[in-house]
Amino acid sequence: MFPTPLAIRSSRLAQRCLAASAMACALAAALPAAAQQAAPAGEPQMQLARTELTAGMHRIHAQVAQTAREKEIGLMFRKEMPANEGMLFVFDRPGTQCFWMKNTILPLTAAFVSDDGTIVNLADMQPMTEDSHCSSKPVRYVLEMNQGWFKQKGIAAGTKLRGRPFSAP
Repeated sequence: MFPTPLAIRSSRLAQRCLAASAMACALAAALPAAAQQAAPAGEPQMQLARTELTAGMHRIHAQVAQTAREKEIGLMFRKEMPANEGMLFVFDRPGTQCFWMKNTILPLTAAFVSDDGTIVNLADMQPMTEDSHCSSKPVRYVLEMNQGWFKQKGIAAGTKLRGRPFSAP
């Protein structure tokens, strides 16, 4: 018995679906491990890579948000953060970077940082708001710390941060 045109179309559709499913599985397997370890919805991300920075004599232990998903979650859902800890957001190229505080419980200060580690400007950000806080000129890095940390340490625009991201190649 020969297959009917409908059966042939159904069979071809099934083959296409299987091929598409195999492709999706292959793409998922190829994703970087960091992207696959993104925090579940509503959970803070605590397992990001870390780097140590300095601002004068002050040490900063920073989680590094590099992927789109890591940057999207940022410090959302965190209930507390140690005094000398923060999060460094790394972008592919300099641009006007803007941040908001949706789903972010802690009051933070964002330091917008140029490629050489110089703080361009600082912005205090209030929790749970969608107010936009932007760099005053194009930057590739943004460092978020507990609100008041920079002020307490006497760190202002023009201060140079040191550490691996800001080292000359």
